[in-house]
Amino acid sequence: MTTHVKICGVTSPEQALACASLGASAIGVNFVAASPRRVDVACARAIARAVGGRALVVGVVANLALEEMRALARDAELGCLQLHGDESPGTLAALLPHAYKAIRVATAEDVALAATYAGEHVLADAKSNVKGGALGGTGATFDWTLVRALATSRKLTLAGGLTPENVAEAVRVVRPYCVDVASGVEAGIPGEKDLERVRAFIIAARDA
Repeated sequence: MTTHVKICGVTSPEQALACASLGASAIGVNFVAASPRRVDVACARAIARAVGGRALVVGVVANLALEEMRALARDAELGCLQLHGDESPGTLAALLPHAYKAIRVATAEDVALAATYAGEHVLADAKSNVKGGALGGTGATFDWTLVRALATSRKLTLAGGLTPENVAEAVRVVRPYCVDVASGVEAGIPGEKDLERVRAFIIAARDA
């Protein structure tokens, strides 16, 4: 099965369209206040309209109220929401099927948390070691073998420190439904994607 690729933290319609043209299955737009890749609703909507039906546009959110998330998805014309904060299983359930939970993983106990959230999809990201640390996009990896079993029972998106150099190994170890990258395809400026690295990442993920 072909591994899907999500390019996350995209900040302009032009780069979103370029990533979709290179074969990205999904484009992530970040609404988390602390993120250096944060966009506003108008920018996200422009990205969604630029991409059209070429790729799924996913809004990354953290700890927003349920109605706020629903309004955001509607106003930004998003295809899906990625809940990356401390949202409850009940909050996710209210947004299904157009949402999934991101689980921050460092131990097997973290992976077990995924079972408490409904839905076909789930995302596994590296847990930050820094108190009050960033929710994703840090370039940190985790032990991929921890989520190998999870990938057999759910449509798992693997995130956390993936790059064109290591994504093939990650795919071979986990066999995820999708791989997700943000900082790993940037040229040093958060949100500015290096399209040659995007191309290399997609090829490596799908050839693994």
